[in-house]
Amino acid sequence: MKTQKLLIVLTAANLGLLCYQVIQPRLAVASTLNSPGVLRGRALEIVDDRGRIRASIAILPEDPKVMWKGKPYPETTLLRLMSPDGRPNVKLGASHSGAALVIGGEADPTYIQVLAEGGESTLKLVNENGERLIRPEK
Repeated sequence: MKTQKLLIVLTAANLGLLCYQVIQPRLAVASTLNSPGVLRGRALEIVDDRGRIRASIAILPEDPKVMWKGKPYPETTLLRLMSPDGRPNVKLGASHSGAALVIGGEADPTYIQVLAEGGESTLKLVNENGERLIRPEK
């Protein structure tokens, strides 16, 4: 009689564990469906092991103190990728008037600038030997 009761208890426990195993994956899927798919914020910074900013995305407000081609510097969304010493080696910016990409080298000044603004586009190559500006032919 004791053996029969033990078998009934073990069978009930096994059945309970089986039900838990069957239901558990469905609960995990349901919880991921409710998680947000968008990360929202005003800025994003990625830091290295030492706490130095290595990448950032931010929106810079219009700055009337800084002039760009005779106009206040416009509101800009800016992505920066920095070297270990904090030098921004890659900058990608977008504003209402266009976009720019700057890729910097190790030596100063060494960079490439791609600019598309309004109806103009330019490519500027700069290093210690000078600079070269390339524009489409008219």
